[in-house]
Amino acid sequence: MTEYGKGLEPQATTIPGLVVFDLPVHGDARGWFKENWQREKMTALGLPDFGPVQNNISFNDVVGTTRGIHAEPWDKWVSVATGRIFGAWVDLRDGPSFGAVFTTELDPSKAIFVPRGVGNSYQTLDADTAYTYLVNDHWSPDAAYSFLNLADETAAIEWPIPLSDVEISPKDLAHPRLADVVPIPPKRILVLGAGGQLGLALRAEYADAPHVEFADRSDLDVGSPDLVTARRWRDYGAIINAAAYTKVDLAETTEGRRDAWAANATGVAALAAVAVTNDLTLVHVSSDYVFDGSKDGAYVESDGPCPLGVYGQTKAAGDLAASTAPRHYIVRTSWVIGDGNNFVRTMASLAERGIDPKVVDDQIGRLTFTTDIARGIRHLLDTGAAFGVYNLTGAGDATSWAEVARRVFAATGHDPERVTGVSTEDYYATATGPISPRPRNSLLDTAKILTTGFSSVDAHTELLDYLAHGG
Repeated sequence: MTEYGKGLEPQATTIPGLVVFDLPVHGDARGWFKENWQREKMTALGLPDFGPVQNNISFNDVVGTTRGIHAEPWDKWVSVATGRIFGAWVDLRDGPSFGAVFTTELDPSKAIFVPRGVGNSYQTLDADTAYTYLVNDHWSPDAAYSFLNLADETAAIEWPIPLSDVEISPKDLAHPRLADVVPIPPKRILVLGAGGQLGLALRAEYADAPHVEFADRSDLDVGSPDLVTARRWRDYGAIINAAAYTKVDLAETTEGRRDAWAANATGVAALAAVAVTNDLTLVHVSSDYVFDGSKDGAYVESDGPCPLGVYGQTKAAGDLAASTAPRHYIVRTSWVIGDGNNFVRTMASLAERGIDPKVVDDQIGRLTFTTDIARGIRHLLDTGAAFGVYNLTGAGDATSWAEVARRVFAATGHDPERVTGVSTEDYYATATGPISPRPRNSLLDTAKILTTGFSSVDAHTELLDYLAHGG
């Protein structure tokens, strides 16, 4: 019998993410009423804002009708409109909780949130039972499904009515035992810009993750009008945008300006639209160049953009576009060092060749190694940190480019005094091509990401390790 007057309360289960809810049901002599799905109240209690797109109803007129165990690649919100069921759920997701079992009875005063990949089954306990569920994707023959036999000995579900005495479909009878089940893999992650400095670091970071895909422009052109159909995007959980136009000075030319806006702004807006439509997390990498460097002290995430040059303007526009996706991480960094040509390798080469460089000493910031950016991105995704902007750089004191150069010289066994510090104006005084203005202060405050449990590495320590391993 339906219980009236309960409060809206979630109850954790033995399966991660599987949550039972008590639902308030209001009844009198005329019948009863309940709010079966109330987004604002339920998400406030911790239910994922899973974005249902379809409502299905299964009606069974005979006691003992038994269905499942089916695991689909989408989330479900399951409840009973009338009648009563015994429900059984088995975790069929790839991971440490694979095979975990949870059972309970549902009547109209209870509902359950079933995460993607958790097998769902039920047995009717009353005649004329209607079982209703919301799902956040449309059925597709191309989606990955998994099934478990209702009589599996490992799951050992104690059905109230023996399976030998109930109505079961031939398909359900033929499903495999747990040992032969193909687990539902995690949602895919797509890394764009996979051939760049950060892309290579992300390849290394996710080397143990078969659900992570890597693409460059030849694999996926974000400027293509076919982007919306380029993938079955509902199979993806996140897009990591490691692609960018980074030729800061060339961005000041006619051709460079066009290319910078296309890659850093227009392309990001297209990705954000895909993320919004398909409820994906968009990870976008930003830059200290969105600021003019005039602040006295480190920039925090809430500081408004005020870029100086075209590159900074396009990066700021990309940040705004990325922020339109409700599920977004904008990872703002500075002075990036990774595989390929970079400042540290240039200084090491000059030191080895006996060249004494002049290096700018009035721009300050911290080096950030791509390995740390990749590690930070994975940390945000794995921990489910609050969405938003995060500064991520190496730790330690701020330095100038000239001081970094001296540290490179010293670490490679050369006299650091061979490096001469000069002002930005003097350094570019004889330049013949277009020069983008640089922020003098690129120092970013990283306190916010540290509160999520991420640990930054001292930039100088990282520099020594980078050089020691062939930087």
